[in-house]
Amino acid sequence: MSDLKYTEQHEWVRVNDGVAEIGISDYAAEQLGDVVYVELPDVGRTVEQSGEIAVVESVKAASEIYAPVSGEVVEVNGALDDDPATVNAEPTGKGWMVRLKLSNEDELATLMDADAYKTYLEGLE
Repeated sequence: MSDLKYTEQHEWVRVNDGVAEIGISDYAAEQLGDVVYVELPDVGRTVEQSGEIAVVESVKAASEIYAPVSGEVVEVNGALDDDPATVNAEPTGKGWMVRLKLSNEDELATLMDADAYKTYLEGLE
């Protein structure tokens, strides 16, 4: 989990060779309840940091997912079409949602590391 950066809206990002993999945190998956549908963006779409990138529908509600960083969508996790519950089972693993070609690496500095995110969550309790 130490390779992840987080937003206050509970998205995470993991960067590898200029590609940012994005999903929701364990906390967000727990708060949402059972995920029943994930609406993902089209490949080739450009997104700005904090812009809406996906929608997750659970038994409780629909929630927008925001991009932790700016970039161009290069891949979406099509496996979530068949098994959206993967978001609950492995939110920071197989439950990833989108991969972006990172357009501004400096944006990563605005995100929380794992320790800062843990402290942030403690403040929500």
